[in-house]
Amino acid sequence: VDFADGISDRDAGERLSRSLEGKGAFRRFKNALYQRHPELISAWHALRDARARIRAVQWLADEGLIDEDAAQPFQREHRQTDLP
Repeated sequence: VDFADGISDRDAGERLSRSLEGKGAFRRFKNALYQRHPELISAWHALRDARARIRAVQWLADEGLIDEDAAQPFQREHRQTDLP
């Protein structure tokens, strides 16, 4: 949803947002992205990967495997991914 709302191409954003409604949303989103908007695939991967890294660092901190003081700067530095 954040990706669809954050891209500058409003038509593409609206199509991707609609694909996220109801059952099967993830498959429809992926199909819409890959089939209709291949120019956005690298931006989607960058956002998805950045968020996965942030979740992983938070999990490490929650489990006590890294210090929270080390996790917070990483999360701040990697929170924003520029969208086209």
